[in-house]
Amino acid sequence: MRKIFFPFLCFGALLSCSDGDLEIETIDFDSVTLDYCSDPTTDAKNILFKINESESLILELQSGVLNNGVAGETVTTESTVPGQSQITYRVFSDDVDSDYFCSDIPPAQPTVIDEVEAEDGSVIIETIVDPDDASSFLHTISLSGISFVTDSGERITNIAISEFGEVTTNVPD
Repeated sequence: MRKIFFPFLCFGALLSCSDGDLEIETIDFDSVTLDYCSDPTTDAKNILFKINESESLILELQSGVLNNGVAGETVTTESTVPGQSQITYRVFSDDVDSDYFCSDIPPAQPTVIDEVEAEDGSVIIETIVDPDDASSFLHTISLSGISFVTDSGERITNIAISEFGEVTTNVPD
């Protein structure tokens, strides 16, 4: 009986091994600089991104969430994910740079290996008059409760992206 059981046990162990799918263990963009292709505005959607070698974190802010504040006050706005704004995590086949996002037609290489969209959370924006330039507003963007779930149902919990970055918008004429 042992001679028959052992081969089935080995075969079962082989079936339970990983099929080679990419496993995302950590999403860490806190030390990466925020980038964008065109200056953020208060009256349109804004695409902001962070690139960490062959990974990127893309934030699509809803129109109007970057609002101009009031002199002397801090204005806080919030945008829900995915209802109002969207956060996407991408893994590429090789290192990527801002040209990939800023080209009218993205280059053929590197290719996207994996893409996961956030299923929950919020984007919090604190706005003040820029202390270095009274003709613009400084927006500090933070992420809260962001939750990614892969196609295989794996929840990514090791996320280091609480502080997304800062952008400025000009005071309207």
